[in-house]
Amino acid sequence: MDVKSKMESLRELLNEWGHLYYVMDAPTAADYEYDQKLRELEQMEAEHPEWITPDSPTQRVGGKAVASFQPVQHPVPLQSLQDVFDPAELTAFDRRIRETVGAVEYVIEPKVDGLSVALEYLDGVFVRGATRGDGSVGEDVTENLRTVRSIPMKLHNAPHRLVVRGECYMSRNVFQQLNEERTLKDEPLLANPRNAAAGSLRQLDPKIAAQRRLDCIIFNIQLSDGDPFGTDAEQLDYLEQLCFRVIPHPVFGTLDQVQEEINRLGENRYQYPYEMDGAVAKVNRIALREQFGSTAKFPRWAVAWKYPPEQKLAKVLDIAVQVGRTGVLTPKVVTEPVRLAGTTVTNATLHNQDFISEKDVRIGDTVLIQKAGEIIPQVVSVDHAKRPDGTVPYRLPEHCPVCGAPVARDPDGVALRCTGAECPAQLMRNLVHFASRDCMDIEGLGPAVVRALVEKGLIQTPGDLYDLKVAEVAQLERMGEKSAQNLIAAIEKSKGSSLARLINAFGIRQVGTKAAQVLAKQFRTLDALIETKEETLTEVPDIGAITARCLTEWFQNPQAQHLIQKLREAGVNFESYQQEAGSKFAGMTFVLTGTLEQMTRNQAKTSIEENGGKVSGSVSKKTTYVVAGEAAGSKLAKAEELGIPVLSEDEFLTLLEF
Repeated sequence: MDVKSKMESLRELLNEWGHLYYVMDAPTAADYEYDQKLRELEQMEAEHPEWITPDSPTQRVGGKAVASFQPVQHPVPLQSLQDVFDPAELTAFDRRIRETVGAVEYVIEPKVDGLSVALEYLDGVFVRGATRGDGSVGEDVTENLRTVRSIPMKLHNAPHRLVVRGECYMSRNVFQQLNEERTLKDEPLLANPRNAAAGSLRQLDPKIAAQRRLDCIIFNIQLSDGDPFGTDAEQLDYLEQLCFRVIPHPVFGTLDQVQEEINRLGENRYQYPYEMDGAVAKVNRIALREQFGSTAKFPRWAVAWKYPPEQKLAKVLDIAVQVGRTGVLTPKVVTEPVRLAGTTVTNATLHNQDFISEKDVRIGDTVLIQKAGEIIPQVVSVDHAKRPDGTVPYRLPEHCPVCGAPVARDPDGVALRCTGAECPAQLMRNLVHFASRDCMDIEGLGPAVVRALVEKGLIQTPGDLYDLKVAEVAQLERMGEKSAQNLIAAIEKSKGSSLARLINAFGIRQVGTKAAQVLAKQFRTLDALIETKEETLTEVPDIGAITARCLTEWFQNPQAQHLIQKLREAGVNFESYQQEAGSKFAGMTFVLTGTLEQMTRNQAKTSIEENGGKVSGSVSKKTTYVVAGEAAGSKLAKAEELGIPVLSEDEFLTLLEF
């Protein structure tokens, strides 16, 4: 490939990565890999400036503002920093500075890996917060930033107008806790703390942002009509006095001291609560910064030292298999202990069988390990030159190593999954799902209570819920007699849940809310469904061959049969409540809008469908009723325009009971 073609190829690749990173919050390349590719393109463009194009990633600062938020024009651009990767580049930067001004001091800061934001205050009151966006125009995320507790809402003795820049981040501990909770709820895991922070600030609902427990650390004054400061350290000390959380900012006078501090930060970066992908060196004196000025993209008075991902070689002692809370079998190498990214590592993930086969990882091999996103150790490659004689290819087991149930490959993926309905490894996830609103709807039985019940050994299967006693539950931390009575009452009430909810609660692969409703309506009783052959199931509308196979295999599993028997003995309903075609809502189409107080939108949708009606996402002349809750929006206005009857929540509930 000639030079010009290679430049075009690099631009295309980097633009694609940049779009996924800045706009979609779904990166596919590691930061270090992106930085190295960008450096390669910069060098080629320096040698061939005649081939630089306007769409080159070297000609822009960042991504575009997300369209769902109002744009904000930054009064002072939020620039990025020039990266350096080795001592020679840092020395060259220092030489340029000293050749111009002589003696100089630098502030050295951790480079927090989060989402850069600008916070604006008027007369000490927080009035607006915006993301960096493309550096010139960002996104207004004021309401989400109000939920960040480390951002002060009011400052004392502040200037009339103050704009500060900081980094919003999710701490490692919060990131781990959120992923544990999402695992229990069967929700997709957050990729890494940086993208979790970015996604949280872009949530349209501030309540969701509040649940993410973000932090913010400030590192610069962008604009102020107060008295000027002589140095960066002075302005950060001032911001700290105003009750901002500010970045650590020691000052150093020699290049050797600067390099030593950068190395120290790198060696200790995993002891900080936030992710750190580098260190920032910036001229301390403000007047000198103004003298140096900036390029179109970077200030000339600062650089960012980027740390490469740390990698270590380790010998594979064994390959173990863990069963996750969703039943997925995850293989990992067990290695000799190595120190990696601040912790002692003795194992690393192998993801799945396809990954093992592709890299040909075997017991006895020597593998290269790094931490993916600086969080999870993973195998990068195998050093085949160090492979001993007698090794054999590895295959995952055909039965669950925890409960012995057969494992099955996901029809639409590479994961192997335990099929056991009562597998101990999946107990907490199964219980949370069983009790959720779209399933048995057991109020008060959330992840925290489920965890407490499991840890106390009170339940080993969802069927055990119906054996719980008030006295046992009352002994749990933060429960008490009254809370225990309420929970037992909610469990008792769930016995009368519809057959569709029960089928959904089983957590059978490929069977969600809609399929459960179809099956309940078709077969009327759980026993009739259990006795139906696979080929007959495929004749049911909306039930395909894969779903039919998942159903028959699940009902044939001894653990599933034991669970069903326990539920039968407890008196759980096994029959359908659905009315025949021609029921009260047959031929009717409903539209739901606004927030309902006595039920969720999903519960209302289920009630409508169980009574023969349909739910649409938009209002048209074919709409029978619009059910309007609090803060109903454009759908309510459309209904009024078309003359469609509008029901309040109470009127809808009356209609259900009639």
